[in-house]
Amino acid sequence: MELANLSVLLVWGAATALAVALVAFAVDLSRLSGAKVDARDAARSREKVAVAVADAGSEVVSPYGPDTTADAPGPVNRRLAQVGMSVTWLAAAMLLAAIVLRGIAAGRTPWANMYEFTLVGTFVAVAVFVGVNVRRDVRFLGAFVTGLGVLFLVLAQQQFFVAAMGVQPALQKYWLVIHVGVAICATGIFTVAFVTSALQLLRDGRDNGSVLLGSRHWGWLDHTPAPSALESLSFRLNSVAFVLWTFTLIGGAIWAEDAWGRYWGWDPKEVWSFIVWVVYAAYLHARTTRGWSGTRAAWFVVAGYACVLFNFTGVNLIFNGKHSYSGL
Repeated sequence: MELANLSVLLVWGAATALAVALVAFAVDLSRLSGAKVDARDAARSREKVAVAVADAGSEVVSPYGPDTTADAPGPVNRRLAQVGMSVTWLAAAMLLAAIVLRGIAAGRTPWANMYEFTLVGTFVAVAVFVGVNVRRDVRFLGAFVTGLGVLFLVLAQQQFFVAAMGVQPALQKYWLVIHVGVAICATGIFTVAFVTSALQLLRDGRDNGSVLLGSRHWGWLDHTPAPSALESLSFRLNSVAFVLWTFTLIGGAIWAEDAWGRYWGWDPKEVWSFIVWVVYAAYLHARTTRGWSGTRAAWFVVAGYACVLFNFTGVNLIFNGKHSYSGL
């Protein structure tokens, strides 16, 4: 029990660290937005001075040269973003330690119920975020990934928590490690891809003059990649997650035959797992062969992730079936 209690404390510590990272990333985005507005206001002030002097009959030579950067964001100190990344790494380490201790306390693989699935899924999402950032700068995703991380961990602690204990005989198979582990990895990657597509929709809406995104508070979007680059990143992440989800279905069918004597039984979890696969398969097919891109592709990703969330929450809590292992 001491290990289980320590695991709980580490989860709360990870949630706190992610909350601190969220604040750091959010303030960083706010500073980016402010820098953008300040640059634009300064450019407009220079234009007004030039017009006023020109009206007075004098030729004006701006000491700043031709104004070609009115809408370009100026350099901003990103120290807070780096602080956010460092704290996110700390949160990932604490969450990993919590998961390992939970497994030791339960004497099994620590992803047999909704509580543990949420912990490991959150860890995978955070790990994917910090891992991708090693190769390319994706700190613009930080506020959103850490925000979801805090939400998921608090939800897990307050609503999904169950004591560390053994599992049913049907779950005492090596497939628990493979099938469920792969499903969790896919879910974590789907989460980061969803954040990327949501950000793509924001950027695209702002660039196309959306009334809701026309305020000065959205200037930080200028420091994010173009919508096409965000879409490309989301596509690559979803492609990897889709392969993992395909293996999840195959592994689940093999495990079902071993445990229950049939590969497929139209159990609610089986049906919704297949629905998730169909939605993402349609998304990948539409984008690669039918030329679906832009907002249509992004909304496809949002719909797919909504199915993922319902498969995890609604199916476990609403329907009764052979996969009702939520522990609640």
